[in-house]
Amino acid sequence: MKLFYLAFAGVLYLASFAGDAFAQSGDTLTIQLKDGPVVVQLMPDVAPKHVAQIEALAKKGAYDNVAFHRVIEGFMAQTGDVKYGNMEKGFDASLAGTGGSDMPDLPAEFSKTPFVRGTVGMARSQDPNSANSQFFIMFADGSFLNGQYTVVGKVVSGMENVDKIKRGEGQNGEVSTPDRMIKVTVGKK
Repeated sequence: MKLFYLAFAGVLYLASFAGDAFAQSGDTLTIQLKDGPVVVQLMPDVAPKHVAQIEALAKKGAYDNVAFHRVIEGFMAQTGDVKYGNMEKGFDASLAGTGGSDMPDLPAEFSKTPFVRGTVGMARSQDPNSANSQFFIMFADGSFLNGQYTVVGKVVSGMENVDKIKRGEGQNGEVSTPDRMIKVTVGKK
């Protein structure tokens, strides 16, 4: 019986390493902000099409210099409008948040992954299948979004830098002179 418990303990020990390796493997998105980097662990097992599109856009530099056009205190910071949100190429504050990319809109990949502080989700219109390039980072828990928006990742470091993103004004959180994603890269964790 003692041998069984030792064997069982050994299996649990090995499983804990395998679990840690799995949880920490895969691609990350590093977003350089004015106050420092933010590292997002991407979740291709939860939203493979959305993660692939974000990675493709990041790899071609489409997210570099894109504004956080909508930032609501206690809720989230939204960015990723590569068509109208690039603050060095054609930025239009009146249209930022209405554009996407030259890639197709994506079918929803809703999951049971909850929206909590640090969750990264895809922005969309009222059509559940309209997510394209825009995403948001949660400042706080938002269970009312669960199952209605696609989760693509979770901030694993640098949340203190997200907390410093300039907030917007009004109900919709539009930001005058917004902060931006300076550079966005894909890497391995």
